[in-house]
Amino acid sequence: MFPNKQILFLLVFGFYFHSGLSQVGINTTTPLSTLDINGNLNVKEIGIINSNVAGSAIFNGGPAGSATPINDGVYISLTPNSGSQQFILPNAANVPGRIYVLRNISNSVTAQIYSFGGNFFAKDSSTLTASPLNMPPNSLLKTVIVISDGQNWTYFF
Repeated sequence: MFPNKQILFLLVFGFYFHSGLSQVGINTTTPLSTLDINGNLNVKEIGIINSNVAGSAIFNGGPAGSATPINDGVYISLTPNSGSQQFILPNAANVPGRIYVLRNISNSVTAQIYSFGGNFFAKDSSTLTASPLNMPPNSLLKTVIVISDGQNWTYFF
């Protein structure tokens, strides 16, 4: 019975080792990365729903002092209004590598972005940016990409 256990162990170890180094290719037979896509990629787009308005399809930020959490999706449409313009990212330490594309779709109100944890750093700076990140309406700063490095958020306007 001992030799059968060795064979079973080798088979299990072989499958485990092989799956640990596997690469997945979509539309390619020779993937060069963990996930290698030869074609288009579609990511989830959502709006942030104001939880204060029952059944609302209006996508608003939270009222002052109670920012609406950003925790789902990749491309997120933000619609701030004069009474609710704050949005908050998750703690960067809890979501290393996470990327969000945030767009202020308001034509009149600045969206304010905070974080539950981690500072904001511009892509080309080692100096932290004070919170909130402000995304004014009708300007070049309407869209921001934020990326968690596992401690902080790096942003690109």
